[in-house]
Amino acid sequence: MLEDPVSIQFPCIKASQPIGEFFIASISFTDLCKITHFDVRRILKERDVETYLGIQRPLNRKRVEEIKKYVNTYDAVFPTAIIVAVDERCAEYNENSNVMTLSNYMDPEDENESILFRQIAKVLDGQHRLAGLEDGFDGNDFDVNVSIFISIDISAQANIFSTVNLAQTKVNKSLAYDLFDLAKAKSPQKSCHNIAVALDQNENSPFYHKIKRLGVSTEGRFTETITQATFVQSLMPYISYDPMIDRDIYLRGKNLIHCSAEDSRKYIFRNMFIDDQELEIADIIWNYYSAIKNKWNRAWTHGGEGLMLNKTNGFKAFMRFLKPVYLFIANPGDVPSIDDFTAILNRIDLGDDDFNVDTFRPGTSGEASLYRELLQLSRLE
Repeated sequence: MLEDPVSIQFPCIKASQPIGEFFIASISFTDLCKITHFDVRRILKERDVETYLGIQRPLNRKRVEEIKKYVNTYDAVFPTAIIVAVDERCAEYNENSNVMTLSNYMDPEDENESILFRQIAKVLDGQHRLAGLEDGFDGNDFDVNVSIFISIDISAQANIFSTVNLAQTKVNKSLAYDLFDLAKAKSPQKSCHNIAVALDQNENSPFYHKIKRLGVSTEGRFTETITQATFVQSLMPYISYDPMIDRDIYLRGKNLIHCSAEDSRKYIFRNMFIDDQELEIADIIWNYYSAIKNKWNRAWTHGGEGLMLNKTNGFKAFMRFLKPVYLFIANPGDVPSIDDFTAILNRIDLGDDDFNVDTFRPGTSGEASLYRELLQLSRLE
């Protein structure tokens, strides 16, 4: 299928690295989506570079949906480059003006050799960002940082793909949550981080020095059993059904409205969060886990292998159990005492040694099993 000549032009600079020369440019996302449309869509199946490497890495629809929401937030940014490969027949670089022209290529003799405008670029990294922008961005301007490789062979493409996708070190989630402390705007992430820090630093807290602030063990501490990411991600669902959107609303200088009585039974701390009652939320967590520590002190303070109450599975199961307990003894907004929580926990006929990894195995199955046991023994199901 032939099409009329179509092209885009943009300034760019040439960079030389051991792999060879490539070009760095800022391109409007609309133009970039137009020349990569075919490649991003066929990632739903498999591309040449994946075939070459013998792997399958289809477009992750969940990730695309997350990006679609993110790109419309107040401070959305993609500072790292989207990497594309372009056939030399479609590219012309003017050394004098530092301008790149990308055009479709119509072969007059063999239509199969033609390259349509929407086929010009193959995406080596950044396909989820592009799909999210193409499907979800509501604004006018969103320039994208792009690295362009001209006519590199499939082995070089595979090398780039492997480097950025398989060997790259990802940001630790606990560190990411810790960085929310630097943010000026209110957000569910920042509030959950503040609560985690407060509980970890107070020497009378049941979480004193138990939380790995940056996701890894803190030098000089030997009692850390829960990562900050685990703590934040377990508390967040009680505060927000969409933390990114809530954060964006505050960044835009607006305020959240209180949730309904019905929703407040799903998001038990949401109205407290809206009313800036971080300390009260922290008090609830403090009192609840103090009751847990008092009842199963050895299992909670145990630092070795075998027991799991104070590890990820035990903590997450009891955080799930917090909602039915809280709603049974209090109304949303109330701060139950340690004794209030103890009255429910005393119904549970489990000893310290029962919280072992043989009974409640590592992984989500062990967490779910313990949660069901707590519900049944407490008679709250």
